[in-house]
Amino acid sequence: MGGWDHHSNLKGALANHCAAIDKPIAGLLADLKGRGLLDDTLVLWGGEFGRAPSAQGDGRDHNNKGYTTWMAGGGVKSGGPREAAARLGLARRVLRGLSQRRRRAR
Repeated sequence: MGGWDHHSNLKGALANHCAAIDKPIAGLLADLKGRGLLDDTLVLWGGEFGRAPSAQGDGRDHNNKGYTTWMAGGGVKSGGPREAAARLGLARRVLRGLSQRRRRAR
């Protein structure tokens, strides 16, 4: 399958990678839920960096300020994002769900 470092062929490579993991992830979550284990098991998906908001040929360069991580199960509250990249994905901005104290601690 190759790596997820899409410096080129972003459209095709990313679509292929996502298609390859979509059903297995759905199967894992459905299996955990069916066995009554999803509430006690935290499933975390992410990487160490995202992709830059600007093109690098037909791919994207690294971006440590904007990336995607998702969680399921383990008592995690469902819903929308907790943080998002600011305009152009060059910095992080807090959306909701974080207390003022936690925001100040950053």
